[in-house]
Amino acid sequence: MSKIEDLADRVERLLLRHDELQRTNVLLEQQLKTVTLERDSLKSRLNAARSRINTLLERLPTDVATDLAAPASLPSTGEPTR
Repeated sequence: MSKIEDLADRVERLLLRHDELQRTNVLLEQQLKTVTLERDSLKSRLNAARSRINTLLERLPTDVATDLAAPASLPSTGEPTR
């Protein structure tokens, strides 16, 4: 093959690779958009759940809320814990 034919083959492969990369980029952009929307939805759900939990905690009597916040003490059996 002549140098011109070699160069033409290389240019053709380069153009094909460029097209492949463009298609891949479009797919990756679509995936990124989907994942971003999912993340935003999950963050919203987390904030809503956190708000509901805080509302429930505020409704608890003060002594119950304090007991829940403190670690439960176990009765002493004289045996060391493992």
